[in-house]
Amino acid sequence: MKVTLWISLFLIFYTFLGYGILLFILVKLKRLLKGNPQIVPNFNTLPTCTLIVAAYNEEEFIEEKIANTLSLNYPNHLLKFIFITDGSSDQTPNLVNKYPQIKLMHKPDRLGKIVAVHRAMQEVDTEVVVFTDANTFLNKDALINICKHYLDPKTGAVAGEKRVKIEEKDGATAGEGFYWKYESKLKAWDSELYSVVGAAGELFSIKTSLYQPVPKNSVLDDFMISMLIAQRGYKIVYEPEAYATERSSENVSEELKRKIRIAAGGIQSIVWLKNLLNPFKQPVLSFQYISHRVLRWTITPFLMVLTLLLNVLIVSTDGGLLFQLVLICQLGFYLSALLGLILENKKIRVKILFIPYYFCVMNYAVIAGINRYINGAQSVIWEKAKRAS
Repeated sequence: MKVTLWISLFLIFYTFLGYGILLFILVKLKRLLKGNPQIVPNFNTLPTCTLIVAAYNEEEFIEEKIANTLSLNYPNHLLKFIFITDGSSDQTPNLVNKYPQIKLMHKPDRLGKIVAVHRAMQEVDTEVVVFTDANTFLNKDALINICKHYLDPKTGAVAGEKRVKIEEKDGATAGEGFYWKYESKLKAWDSELYSVVGAAGELFSIKTSLYQPVPKNSVLDDFMISMLIAQRGYKIVYEPEAYATERSSENVSEELKRKIRIAAGGIQSIVWLKNLLNPFKQPVLSFQYISHRVLRWTITPFLMVLTLLLNVLIVSTDGGLLFQLVLICQLGFYLSALLGLILENKKIRVKILFIPYYFCVMNYAVIAGINRYINGAQSVIWEKAKRAS
């Protein structure tokens, strides 16, 4: 029982902190051995590019998105725009149609984002395609900073950075911003060591010739599209100077909806990408994938429950001082999370308590997501989480 407790605690630590520490050390060693060369963008060598935006009922944001899109720095003769608005029942298609620079694709049926993306990809004839969400806004040099990486023939995809805009009043979602800052650092180190482990739909790019349609029931289509490319031996590069900014979720309840969906999609992706669980084919990528994604999406949340139960049993029988201290630390952490929940319900903002609360919410979402996947209850068509105004 004690051995199981220590193994479980180690795996929890490794999943959330230990992998980051190990990754940092490996990156430092790589820099010492090979240096850290930088790619300087050159307008004369940039590839042709198509920017695709899949939008569903985004009339509130779409004109701001269009203005942001048309203001991006990139040679005009190398850049095309496609906005696909399938299923939208508001003014989104009509608003997009006002701009002749943008190719509008619209069908009245709502069949899910990935079906719309597949349809848009049939119209792409450029070397590179960039995907971004309708409610996110890119920095002016985002496309240049992404596309410069395709000078390296080993690059198959490029992941931009997601930045969460959180106002001071949004204490309830402080955990979201903290989480994404940590995630961004891990992605930067993953990329420097070998490859990012998947891309997020807010902003990512692929070499068009490598695009492989994913199944229509894919929940994390962006993750799957990028990982299928990585599975073929190409690298996914992380570019922090290409970033998409979006508002935080309106509250933790709204963020929980999104996390449960991601967790369900994570299990689906693990099943579909089972070849990456074999470390002998692509050892570095498999090491990164298992450490950064698989552990989080599978056993670690259950180990958190197990360690607490085992710790209580050990202390109640023959546990020594060390086990008592471990239990005190566990109980203190969960008490902080509980206080964060109570304050959230009372609309009282104490940010330091929302980080353990948000951490527990994320791990609960994994368990709920696994249950949803097993029961076949996760649809590819979902209602977006409400964002802070």
